Amino acid sequence: MTIPQRILFFMEDLCYGGTQRQTLELARRLDRTRFTPVMLTLTGPTDLDEAARDAGIELHHMGHGRKVPPLFFAALYSKLRMLQPDVIVPCTALPNIWGRIWGRLGWLGEKKVPRIVGTCRGGGGPKRQHERWLWRLTDHMICNSEALHEILLYFGLPQSRLSYIPNGVDTEFFAPSGAAPSARAPEIVCVARLAGDKDHLTLLRAFEIVLQRHPSARLRIVGDGPEEANLHQWAAQHAAGSNVDFIPGGLDMRGHYAAGRIFALSSVREGQPNVILEAMACGLPVCATSVGGIPRLVESGQNGLLSQAGDVAALAENCCRLLEDGALCDAMGQAGRLRVEQDFSFTAMVEAHQAVFAGLRRN
Repeated sequence: MTIPQRILFFMEDLCYGGTQRQTLELARRLDRTRFTPVMLTLTGPTDLDEAARDAGIELHHMGHGRKVPPLFFAALYSKLRMLQPDVIVPCTALPNIWGRIWGRLGWLGEKKVPRIVGTCRGGGGPKRQHERWLWRLTDHMICNSEALHEILLYFGLPQSRLSYIPNGVDTEFFAPSGAAPSARAPEIVCVARLAGDKDHLTLLRAFEIVLQRHPSARLRIVGDGPEEANLHQWAAQHAAGSNVDFIPGGLDMRGHYAAGRIFALSSVREGQPNVILEAMACGLPVCATSVGGIPRLVESGQNGLLSQAGDVAALAENCCRLLEDGALCDAMGQAGRLRVEQDFSFTAMVEAHQAVFAGLRRN
């Protein structure tokens, strides 16, 4: 009988976020007869720990609080050795740097060494993770957008060692509910980590313009992150802020999608945003920026409307168009749902990862 491969997902944290939730779903759905999922975070316990344990995932931490310990890299070697992974899958920047370094140095000169499957997600990933050089420390790389795929090939990564695997979404869990979007209150919903790459300030400034034509409109911003104080400050200093609701992130976003007429995302860098897939699965039309993998998800004029990053006026105009044209709003929402059902299932995403892991064992 073949012993299941120990797949170590190495992450900065398990806070509410797209990468964290996508990785948790992947780990939860792995075939346990072939793979044993293990998770290691640089922080202590955070938001999704309970969900990981409920899924029967072996969970370890290097820190005690919500912040990354400053000298984590000094203790990482012994931690990785202790966990005895067959495959190390680092996720986000710091794990993709230090997980690869110690994944190589920690077993130097030994016959049985863990395989390293690097991941690159988000438009800023290649730069933050120094992929121009560090891809060489991996056995295989996985990216979640065609744009990232092209960048990694440009850096010299062989095609045979690179897989483009789109994010997946649970279309039974995320499904349309309640009234059609056009019949709801004029509420724009944004679910995203409050970080610089998401450029919430452009969305807030666009919303100021929206209010000139739709004074009763509201903007719901759902998420946590380092830009939270700056965004709250902007809202306090501008009249539009009285129509903006800031809500902490959570595990289940369905209630927020069900309350909105439009989903909006104003990112300046992206991979393939999971929140857009979730919103589409829930039947919402999307107003977003044409960056990273977003045009792969949102076909402008079909299931949403796209604008250039930082273009406040264009984003505002797109939101107003969907607020004013109920038939278009509903038609785009229906088209988005159909697209997710056809092209972005969790089953396909999990099977593609399992094929990569199994291929490394054979080789």
